[in-house]
Amino acid sequence: MAKVIAQMRKLTTRTFPCVSRENLFSFTTPKVSLSVSRSIATSRYLRADRLYTDRHEWITIDGKIGTVGISKYAQEALGDVVYAQLPDVASNIEKGAECGALESVKAASELYSPVSGKIIEKNETVEKTPSLVNTSCYEEGWLFKIELSHPDEVKTLMDEKSYNLYLESDPH
Repeated sequence: MAKVIAQMRKLTTRTFPCVSRENLFSFTTPKVSLSVSRSIATSRYLRADRLYTDRHEWITIDGKIGTVGISKYAQEALGDVVYAQLPDVASNIEKGAECGALESVKAASELYSPVSGKIIEKNETVEKTPSLVNTSCYEEGWLFKIELSHPDEVKTLMDEKSYNLYLESDPH
């Protein structure tokens, strides 16, 4: 029996080194290194920032799909929006064509498409609650989504910096 205990002590000592009482209860965290990588996606259609028309519509492009709404300037000029007539899904629209309307307590304003394409979705929430255009014109208050038929048309639109200069320079 003593022989077995001696052998167990050897194995225990080899596989489990002695640890002091202080080291037994201290926790050390391993050092972590982070590595950051960047990648650039190349595609025929890249996600672009918000682009604007001179009639105060905006569009963001994601692939071949554009999301359209009206600018903060336009919704402030309109006042409280009480009615939204948005284009029908599956309808084809040309750039600059009238495609809907917004009515407020002050005025009515037509909507014009910033690009040509096919309407693939309209924001039914805005039709039910038009005031979303006033409270969240860039996020929840978007108006419709369009599949671009002529992607090069976006080159004629203004970026945010150009649009802000347009607002400062032109009496609207």
